[in-house]
Amino acid sequence: MDFILAVGGGSVIDSSKAIGYGVANSGDVWDFYEGKRVPKSCLPIGSVLTLAAAGSEMSNASVITKDEGGVKRGCNSESRCVFALMNPELTLTLPQYQTSSGCVDILMHTLERYFSADKGMELSDGISEALLRTVIKNAEILIKDPNCYDARAEIMWSGSLSHNGLTGCGALGDWSCHELEHELSGMFDVAHGAGLASLWGSWARYVLDTNPSRFAMFATNVMKISSEGKDDKTVAIEGIEAMEDFFRIIEMPTSIKELGVELSDFQVKELAYNCSFQDTRTIGGFKSLNRNDMENIYTMAK
Repeated sequence: MDFILAVGGGSVIDSSKAIGYGVANSGDVWDFYEGKRVPKSCLPIGSVLTLAAAGSEMSNASVITKDEGGVKRGCNSESRCVFALMNPELTLTLPQYQTSSGCVDILMHTLERYFSADKGMELSDGISEALLRTVIKNAEILIKDPNCYDARAEIMWSGSLSHNGLTGCGALGDWSCHELEHELSGMFDVAHGAGLASLWGSWARYVLDTNPSRFAMFATNVMKISSEGKDDKTVAIEGIEAMEDFFRIIEMPTSIKELGVELSDFQVKELAYNCSFQDTRTIGGFKSLNRNDMENIYTMAK
């Protein structure tokens, strides 16, 4: 076998990476996703992208779900595709829901790096902000005109740039929303991007006081919120609300209930327990979140 050809979106490419680990390494592939072992190599992967979302065609990351228990875990090891064929025309037949969900995933890959506890770099911030504005603009175009080739081309290129490491240069990312969402989609099998949209506003409000000025910068530079005569927190909240309004425009949820999931108190605790790896870890680089914090965010997002 020379290489594996992945034809599809992130799930197909990530599954191919897992298969590539399995071919090139002995033992149980799931060990790599539980952090028990590190893969020494991966069979070469090529991709034909049919969904702009995960950016897996240009990243070293992969996420898979274990059917037993609905456990969703990632492995970050050198598994970047040796080639990726990217033709926006291949995304024209996607349902609107999947197109919008993919756009949210692209935004979140960028925001997870943008909201960092580190000071960051002006150039990296500028690249991130331009990418965010581009995705927001073209996602709204695709709601009105799903066949717009130019908009789909912008989205596809943004997806690759959002997850190849470029926007994270000079700072460590946060990744809380992704960690929280992995448990949600593992338990309920919801679309990843939609799950991220349902959680982001609650996460943002929960961590806002850690650095209101960072959220205010996002609000003014990306969401075009005026800062005149306002303090940073006020601007920040308006920016979060504007992002949620955008989610509604592209028909994405802003709460878990809008995903069609009615979370019980027991399920909230179970999600947080699983996300904290049985209360053995914290998550987040912008603000460190423990198991109790995770419960609070899931509850806010209900």
